[in-house]
Amino acid sequence: MRTAPLGILGHVLILLPPSETKARSRRGTPMRLESLSFPALTGVREEIIDGLIDASRLPDAMEVLGVPATLGAEVDANLRLRVAPAKPAIEIYTGVLYDALSWATLSPAGRRRAARRLLISSAVYGVTRPGDRIAPYRTAIDADLPGAGRPTNRWKAALDAVLAPAAGPGLIVDCRSGPYAATWAPSGPLAGRWVAVRVPGASHWAKHTRGLVARALCESPADPRRPAALVDLLAAEFDVSLTGPERAGRPWVLDALPR
Repeated sequence: MRTAPLGILGHVLILLPPSETKARSRRGTPMRLESLSFPALTGVREEIIDGLIDASRLPDAMEVLGVPATLGAEVDANLRLRVAPAKPAIEIYTGVLYDALSWATLSPAGRRRAARRLLISSAVYGVTRPGDRIAPYRTAIDADLPGAGRPTNRWKAALDAVLAPAAGPGLIVDCRSGPYAATWAPSGPLAGRWVAVRVPGASHWAKHTRGLVARALCESPADPRRPAALVDLLAAEFDVSLTGPERAGRPWVLDALPR
């Protein structure tokens, strides 16, 4: 297993969900799975990609993959996943959260911090860093893929071995929601440094706010190690409050609203 480069271990990690919509390119070289961050996940990635391609050939592929009937072209594109043009993950994922994060307008220092602090959850790749070159795909994370099973379950068994060491002594700021939050739950000492970002209101507003929180944490040179430090760090831009874990093994909860 390849060790992380110096400067990666011990930083605050910000967990982001993917987006349902994904940007696609007409030209470019295919991805190389072995070049992605966390190469220990390559075997599971291979199995899930094989299962996704097999599922996409089925007569009832749309139903199996949990994809709306209007998006047949995106399921057909799964068949070319291994040869499709690849792009950095931060350019693949689109939508409300990523618009609020606004990678292109981060300061140079903010972008460097984001490259090591942000981790993007994925049904197919498990987790990637923003600069990892990946191919777009379409599937629900709880789809039952032939020969691979449900990605949710596969990643539960695989992610702890790579994410726990990556977190080191840093905080884990969790901006995921729904089934993606179920793919990895920090345990042991890490659970005491796990903070879930909660936003009252509609899903659209919650995604927007989580994107703003991620942006603020990347623009700040601070590298908080205690959950309480997040309140001071974000107070200039958000109304924030912090609640302790409701029980052992659960995260701290940071409620945030932009000012």
